Amino acid sequence: MVESAEKQWYVLHTYSGYENKVKMNLESRAQTMGMSDFIFRVVVPEEEEREVKNGKEKIKMDKTFPGYVLVEMVMTDQSWYIVRNTPNVTGFVGSHGQGSKPTPLLPDEVELVLQRIGMSARHQDLDVKNGDTVKIVDGAFANLEGKVTEVDNEKMKLKVNINMFGRETSTELNFDQIDPVID
Repeated sequence: MVESAEKQWYVLHTYSGYENKVKMNLESRAQTMGMSDFIFRVVVPEEEEREVKNGKEKIKMDKTFPGYVLVEMVMTDQSWYIVRNTPNVTGFVGSHGQGSKPTPLLPDEVELVLQRIGMSARHQDLDVKNGDTVKIVDGAFANLEGKVTEVDNEKMKLKVNINMFGRETSTELNFDQIDPVID
């Protein structure tokens, strides 16, 4: 069996209602078992749902795919073992059983699901710091370049100063809206 050396997205099947518990357990296990270099992001696809009850509007999070969790990982024997033996995980989607490794999601599939819930598939690969020059590839300022003034890895956002009408203007962008400029 050829193992993938690059991180890819896989789908886990879980007991319904345990998706967030699986996410917490898996993130904790990746940390405590020293697998942070192999198990990266764990995502429970959810969307905001507005409902009106007794005349009051409430916002609740609805699972987009109940019983499923996405995990970004490098598939090795050890990472595979740790993930599939996490409590409340019933297995990988795309695995044929009997110890066979699962099939990863296609990049287009991942991008579609993550965009739907307001995330990006490529944010993890971004390596920029304050003072770096970036090119904006999406949004109102597409094709402009600017200097990074602030990076928030947690929220996957950064602040960039761009030159507009002869003035420095600060704008907040998502990681997937920029590309680093290599000098």
